[in-house]
Amino acid sequence: MEEKTESEALVPLFKLDRLLNQDQGGRRVTLLGSIGDKPALLTAERAAFPSDIKTLEAFHKCLANVKNLGTNDIYHWYLASVGHGENSPPDLKLNLISPCTEKHIKKYSPQGVRMVTETPEIYKDHVRQYIAKQRTEGRLDWVFNILEGRKEQKDIIFRDPGQDGAKDEAFLLAPDLNWDRKTLTSLHLLALVERRDIWSLRDLKKAHIIWLKHMRSKIIEATVGKYSEIEKDQLKLYMHYQPTFYHLHIHVVHVMLEPTSTQATGKAFGLENIISQLESMSGGPDAGMADVSLTYTLGESYDLWTEIFLPLKEGGEG
Repeated sequence: MEEKTESEALVPLFKLDRLLNQDQGGRRVTLLGSIGDKPALLTAERAAFPSDIKTLEAFHKCLANVKNLGTNDIYHWYLASVGHGENSPPDLKLNLISPCTEKHIKKYSPQGVRMVTETPEIYKDHVRQYIAKQRTEGRLDWVFNILEGRKEQKDIIFRDPGQDGAKDEAFLLAPDLNWDRKTLTSLHLLALVERRDIWSLRDLKKAHIIWLKHMRSKIIEATVGKYSEIEKDQLKLYMHYQPTFYHLHIHVVHVMLEPTSTQATGKAFGLENIISQLESMSGGPDAGMADVSLTYTLGESYDLWTEIFLPLKEGGEG
């Protein structure tokens, strides 16, 4: 209860600096500001938002009935209302990142996008080292908090110990922090594997096919069991490449969830397609996704573009 109260007290302390981004048809804004002397990001969703700074400052001052839904490391999520009475139902879902990093700011800022093709050689010689670096400096603390039972335990929908109790196949299923936990057509869950040696879909091999099929079956079964209004063929399972964080996870969304760039070709890779691609590969059990070329979108402000793919494009050293 004390942690929840402390988390709810953060939102009024947020000091707005500037509008960082507006997306989903103007229904979501990400604000860059600070709490104390540290940078913070505040994301809010509603029908439509203006873009002038004075109106946004007035909006923040009108936030009321802020109720914490969860807190994990630097991430906080809430329900809130704007200028209503105490008993008014919440009309906003807030996500707060405090303190935020430069990487967070880049992620939520508008930017140009490029299509790049990552060959097995580029992955081995350049990208693999980049991924290893992204797993340092506590960037996965929030994931390990969940896996090790320190945070969000009451939100876990399903935990699978692995086939025949195989620990390296264990995983859990929980709501994504962007979901409001009630609108089923906006359903968004995350399946997190417990093993830490698989960083992204690049690490998947033919030897993992049976495990991937098992996870798919269990994820769908657990989801429709928890949300009886949803049928199996109303679920979409996919992985991102490049992902936001480098610990293997599977996104589970309702097929009616408004498609955004995160579900588009060049970002989302369907789980069924990944399994099929692994099945059709030649070679032994160690053959896998590290052996194929992947084409995907990349923001121009991302380090992967500025440090690797742009130099490669210009003929320099990656």
